[in-house]
Amino acid sequence: MEKKSPKRTNRLGRGLSALIPDTKDEIENKEIVSIDLSKIYPNNTQPRKIFDEEKIQVLCESIKHYGVLQPIVVKPDENGKYMIIAGERRYRASKMAKKKEIPAVIKDIPMKDIMEIALIENLQREDLNAIEEALAYRSLIEHYEVTQEEISEAVGKSRPHITNTLRLLNLGEKIIEMIENGNLTAGHGKALLRVSNIDLQFELANKVVEEELSVRETERLAKKIFENNTNEVNNKIKKKDIFIVDVEEKLRSVFGTKVNISKGKKKGKIEIEYYNDDDLNNIISMLLEEN
Repeated sequence: MEKKSPKRTNRLGRGLSALIPDTKDEIENKEIVSIDLSKIYPNNTQPRKIFDEEKIQVLCESIKHYGVLQPIVVKPDENGKYMIIAGERRYRASKMAKKKEIPAVIKDIPMKDIMEIALIENLQREDLNAIEEALAYRSLIEHYEVTQEEISEAVGKSRPHITNTLRLLNLGEKIIEMIENGNLTAGHGKALLRVSNIDLQFELANKVVEEELSVRETERLAKKIFENNTNEVNNKIKKKDIFIVDVEEKLRSVFGTKVNISKGKKKGKIEIEYYNDDDLNNIISMLLEEN
């Protein structure tokens, strides 16, 4: 393992310099062509989904006066069109400026490499919001089998930053959307992670937005909720039959989620929590599994 890590890190680190023309000298050494904008389309697998329209407008005005100073990089397809590898902002701004053509460097490289380039390029240039950044890290880990340490070296960010950013993906979907839309910061999201109950998490998130609470204030409220819930759970466990508590623990390990058994005088109930459709399908599959 010690021999593989440096090699993989070097591969990630040289992604931009090897495949994307970033400097004037590199651009001059490549063949630049003008391509009709109607023949160019964005890469739908690129990590950045939200573009700042104001910045696009500023770039548009610059292109109107000075043209596109740095060519975009594209990959030819079998239909005679070109997919953007790097430079989607320039592409969008050029369309906004009513340009018919755009300077480009054509590179026919594998899609896997294109995905990696897009991820590293955006991460190094800090063009992503916190959720897009987290998704990019996860994609690198899952598709390229790199470690957090290797990502840290490639993008120049600390290992704790990588870890904490990835943790944001454990938030509820509504809260993730709030961070994507800029209603909550990544700092607020990290504070909310302390609240495990999704409903309480969302309720607190709304309170943060409505009252414009700081990250520090959010942390204090999340801590209070966490401590109250912990005390409540501990009190319930103390009152429960030892056998019931043991069964709950065994069921939790089977389903991978919270299980609560309530026992009354004549009847009781078993509650199995799930957090998304995949969880529900897994639980149903296990319950209906034939021996």
